[in-house]
Amino acid sequence: MLRQLIFKTDKRCLYKFTYNMGIKGAIGLSRFKKRLKKGAFFPAFHFISVTDDCNLNCQGCWVTGKKTNASMDPEMLDSIITQSKEKGSYFFGILGGEPLMYKPLFEVFRKHSDCYFQLFTNGTLLTPSIAGQLRKLANVTPLISFEGDQDVADLRRGGKNVYEKTQAAIDHATGAGLITGVAMSVCKSNLELAFSDEFIHSLIERGVIYLWYYIYRPVGKDATIELALSQDEIEQLRTFLVEARTRFNIVIIDAYWDQNGKGLCPAASGLSHHINASGDIEPCPVIQFATNNVADGELEHSYRNSGFLEEFKSEIPLRTSGCIVMEDPQWLVEQVKKHNARDSSGRGNEAQRLKEMPNVPSHSSAKKIREKRWIYRFAKKHAFFGLGAYG
Repeated sequence: MLRQLIFKTDKRCLYKFTYNMGIKGAIGLSRFKKRLKKGAFFPAFHFISVTDDCNLNCQGCWVTGKKTNASMDPEMLDSIITQSKEKGSYFFGILGGEPLMYKPLFEVFRKHSDCYFQLFTNGTLLTPSIAGQLRKLANVTPLISFEGDQDVADLRRGGKNVYEKTQAAIDHATGAGLITGVAMSVCKSNLELAFSDEFIHSLIERGVIYLWYYIYRPVGKDATIELALSQDEIEQLRTFLVEARTRFNIVIIDAYWDQNGKGLCPAASGLSHHINASGDIEPCPVIQFATNNVADGELEHSYRNSGFLEEFKSEIPLRTSGCIVMEDPQWLVEQVKKHNARDSSGRGNEAQRLKEMPNVPSHSSAKKIREKRWIYRFAKKHAFFGLGAYG
């Protein structure tokens, strides 16, 4: 992995990753912790959905079925990034829909060259030309979603030849010298692939630096609850992750467990929050309710005065260290009523869907398994290696 980083990664990409992401990220996290000690609050980083538009139609996607797709005003996106930088936050996850369909995207990356961006993409639009542009920018890591083999990918993603296009995207990205990641939403239909040595070795051989596993969460118009993992399967995943980190020369990330195997909820920690394409400030991408919008005024003011977000930090830890959407969606509905939060899903029926949704196991159901490798114990303890994404 180190050889890949040093000898095959573009030198400017490596520098931007080390400085913008590594050094600035550590400083930003330190400032976040200091704010918490003072009773102040502003997330360490944001995940921003820049557009609802997408060329696929995936199962369990939170943007499907919207009455009208939104696209974030470039000035709003610029304001979010600028205000975050003033708080010492220079890392942003860029989501969609498919963010490569957002036309102002590269201009935003270029303007904020002092930041680091993680681009969550399905990969089907990541051409050699796009990879070349990302190489010139040097401050973006593509995280390419890989949802299954030839038999599963088209069904899960609602497209044609998705597996082949995703494979090509990986080669375009690594061939351009980008720090490239692959993500998998682990569910019943791709569990075997997730645990496959052959699959992981193929990514290593092709120059992928990190592999990000997150658990499938049934949301959106086509929630497909039957794909959700059982308690036993979640425990298998946790066991696999701990063992895999000792066997494979690739960074393996999760956003669920700390160094001792205790469950984590980024929304409850306040480490990160999500802003959708309409500017609504949500606890996380799959909790599609909001009481504030970026257009309301300064972000700091919105966070400081949001009782809705504040109760996530105080109430969820009393109930679970897992995912409240999966384990107790009915409680979430009650919180929405209590705070008069509006439905930000764009479908208009999210509260009713959650009210009718059966409870399913989440990562808190796995037994506590301590990380074996010291580097993961250290990173998770001091920096939360999963980075609080929508894991």
